[in-house]
Amino acid sequence: MNERFPTVGIIGAGQLARMTVAPATALGINLLLFAQSSDDSAAQIAPHIVGDYRDLSALQEFAAKCDVITFEHELVPLSVIKGLEASGVKVSPSSASFQYSQDKAAMRQKLSAYPGPKWRVISDAGDSFDFPFIAKKISGGYDGRGVWKISNRAELEEVLKGNPQILIEELISFDCEIAVMVARSAHGQATTWAPTQTVQSEGICTLTISPAPVISQVVAEKAQHLALSIANDISLIGVMAVELFVKGDELFINELAMRPHNSGHWTIDGSRTSQFEQHLRAILDLPLGDPAMTAGYAVMANILGGEKTDMYRPYLHLMARNPQLKFHQYKKEVRKGRKIGHVTAVGENLLELTEIAEHARDYMSGEIDE
Repeated sequence: MNERFPTVGIIGAGQLARMTVAPATALGINLLLFAQSSDDSAAQIAPHIVGDYRDLSALQEFAAKCDVITFEHELVPLSVIKGLEASGVKVSPSSASFQYSQDKAAMRQKLSAYPGPKWRVISDAGDSFDFPFIAKKISGGYDGRGVWKISNRAELEEVLKGNPQILIEELISFDCEIAVMVARSAHGQATTWAPTQTVQSEGICTLTISPAPVISQVVAEKAQHLALSIANDISLIGVMAVELFVKGDELFINELAMRPHNSGHWTIDGSRTSQFEQHLRAILDLPLGDPAMTAGYAVMANILGGEKTDMYRPYLHLMARNPQLKFHQYKKEVRKGRKIGHVTAVGENLLELTEIAEHARDYMSGEIDE
């Protein structure tokens, strides 16, 4: 690399790009975003170009201004990513890796040697498992969208009407869900953070607890080993979330997300190196930072849009009530069920931290008023 500070181009300008601005600024790394609108969360605070992420020629013009290109969502068509690579653009993670976060069937095939639910790709209702089971869009689904619990043939036929092919998976009666964030650089250095318990409501994560208090140390180490092995097998460059179901001492791989991820937001306040800084280090092939926790526990709660639209006024009550709380606003239009920010509480008393984070989440979302 030359002596000047590099420019990292991020395709997407949502909250993940927004949270990358602070570590990039600290490191002196230039960011340039490819946004859908100047109103996007990160476009409000960082240099950006507005365009269509499906437009290869527009992305080639954008990439010419950058040293490396990365992503904050999975929606860029694989053909476009390959087109960038064919024109000499450095893309991290590469199309060869990124496909496994876009194509759920390709991911299942690639990870067939790893523990996971039984699965099959079907186009006909007659090929299904015994009911009930889970059906997923092969690409394009996220945050609970494009995922269905199928209880009978009529429900399956309805899903198949809108999706000529779907991935079906055995329904795992799991005890809890966890995620392991892993980072890997081009020369193969890799790190993981403590496994995180993710708490879901209607398919959307509302709370994370790190380290996951519901699993043993043996299971935690097994999960970290799985994440590191997968990162190596797919030649990951960057940060990735490996989402897992836990049933007793068994682990089942659910999904991969090849970018910073909601289950790693706690690392901003609870780790020596956040997932956002680590992603920059990994894609620039810098030595990776220390992923160790700075306290016994970190509890993160997602603020979801509700009736309340003023996200500033709640500070008066919440900051006075719990001075240790950390707030992260995404400055997105408030819509019901949309992630518009998060809060993090870090310390030693898990029950107290959970109460603080859940109270702040519910107060800011308008579910409680005291």
